[in-house]
Amino acid sequence: MKEFPDSPRPGPATRVWPPVSVVMPVLNEERHLREAVHQVLAQRYDGPIEVVLAVGPSQDRTQDVADALAAEDPRVTVVANPTGRTPNALNAAIGASRNGIIARVDGHAMLPPDYLRVAVETLEETGADNVGGIMAAEGVTPFEQAVACAMTSRIGVGNARFHTGGEPGPADTVYLGVFRREALERVGGYDEHFQRAQDWEMNHRIRRTGGLVWFQPRMRVSYRPRPSVRALAKQYFHYGRWRRVVARTHEGTINLRYLAPPAAVAAIVLGLVVSPFFPLGLVVPGAYAAAILAGSVATGRGLPPAALARLPLVYATMHLSWGWGFLTSPPRLGKPSA
Repeated sequence: MKEFPDSPRPGPATRVWPPVSVVMPVLNEERHLREAVHQVLAQRYDGPIEVVLAVGPSQDRTQDVADALAAEDPRVTVVANPTGRTPNALNAAIGASRNGIIARVDGHAMLPPDYLRVAVETLEETGADNVGGIMAAEGVTPFEQAVACAMTSRIGVGNARFHTGGEPGPADTVYLGVFRREALERVGGYDEHFQRAQDWEMNHRIRRTGGLVWFQPRMRVSYRPRPSVRALAKQYFHYGRWRRVVARTHEGTINLRYLAPPAAVAAIVLGLVVSPFFPLGLVVPGAYAAAILAGSVATGRGLPPAALARLPLVYATMHLSWGWGFLTSPPRLGKPSA
C-alpha cells in the first residue's frame, strides 16, 4: 500500500468527558457568589459545565449578582427558591438542570481547579452514586482560626473523614457531593422536610437503596467558619436538633459519636444542679473543663496565641450547643408518616 507521509497518523482515542450540572443553593451570598461561580466555570474539566443558581429571598444583593452572572455567561441559569430553604433550592436547581452528573456546591464554596475532574474520575473508577471530599475549614480572624482547628479535630467533630481526612473509601456521608442523576431520581431527590442534615439524610437513603457513597480526600473544598460565638452556637444547635430528627425518622442511624455531646450536657447540668447539696457534683463539669483545656493544648499547636486562647471556648460551644439541640429537639419537628 502506498504511504502518504503527510497524512495524519491515527493516535489514541480522545477521552470524552460527560457534561456536569453544578447546582448551588444561594441565600445572602452577595459577598462570595461571583467568585464561587467563577471558580466553577474555570474548572480544568474538558466536558461541558452548566451552573444552576437557586436563589432565595436574600437580604442583600444576591439576586442582582446572580442575574448579572447569568447575563454574562449562557452557562449560568437562575431559578427561584421562594422558601429560602436549602433542600427546596437543591431540588429546584436539580429540576432545572440537564446533565447526568450533578455536583452540589455552596454559594460560598471555593473549589480547587481539578475538583470536577477528580469527581468524575472517582465516579467512573468506583461505580459510586455519590462522591465527595474534605470540608477544609480555613479561618482568617483568631476566632475563625480556632473554629477551623476544632472542625478538623477528632475532639471537635469525632471521626468524620470529611472533616478530619483519611483514606479514600466507602463512607456514611461526604461534604457537598457529586451525584449520578439516576441515584437522585431513585430516592426522590432531597427530602424537603429536613431544614438541616439533609445531606446526611440523602446519603442514608442512597446507601439504603443499594448505592455507594465514596469519600475522596483529593476533593478538598475551602470552607469559611462562623465568625462569632453566637453564630457558631446557632449552627451547632441546629445540627444537633435536626440530627435527632433524622434519628427519629431512620431507626438505627445513631451511634456513640452522636450521643457523646448530649450525654456530656446532661451530666454537666446534673452536676451543677446537685452541687449546692452535694459538692462532688462539680467533679463532672470540672473534669469536662480540664479535658477541654488539655485537648486544646494538644490540638492547637501551631495556632497563633490569640486563636489558641479561643480554642477551649470554641470546643465547648460546639459540644454543648450540639448536645443541647439534640436533647431539646421537639417531637413536632419529626417527619409526618406517609
